[in-house]
Amino acid sequence: MTALDRVRSRAAELMGAHLADRSWAFAFDNAKTRAGQCDFARRRITVSRHLAVRFTPEDVEQVLLHEIAHALSGPRAGHGPTWRRTAAALGYTGSRLHDGPIASELAPWVGHCPAGHEHFRYRTPTRPLACARCSRRFDERNVIAWVRRPHSETAASTPAVADRVGGAPLTR
Repeated sequence: MTALDRVRSRAAELMGAHLADRSWAFAFDNAKTRAGQCDFARRRITVSRHLAVRFTPEDVEQVLLHEIAHALSGPRAGHGPTWRRTAAALGYTGSRLHDGPIASELAPWVGHCPAGHEHFRYRTPTRPLACARCSRRFDERNVIAWVRRPHSETAASTPAVADRVGGAPLTR
């Protein structure tokens, strides 16, 4: 059984136990920076296939419980008190946001500030960005130089851009 099969199986168990009317479906999505999503319009809970294979089974369970709590709390609850009570009752122990690893190796753009901090983008940078670790406010001394990865999965789908963004060279 693959890691994704185990996630799908655990999702079915948890959703069957907590979403008794069975009107919610489960699927994987291609998100690279968020772990899960509760889509009220489609009545579907999704988990990132890229991140699910990186997570421990306990982390996956927490993502699923987080999204099930959203489904039970309703679209207006957000991460407010109703959602927090519901999530706690389900056994959710995490924070409201995923703060674990992102699928950074899939990001087509990699940037470095003058201090060497690494940054990742999934969309083409269109304006100058400064490193937030180096300064709380935009400072031209901390502008990130972006480089396009040569063998990115998304290389063929991203349109060509100007050669320079905010004084930082871009490689296509």
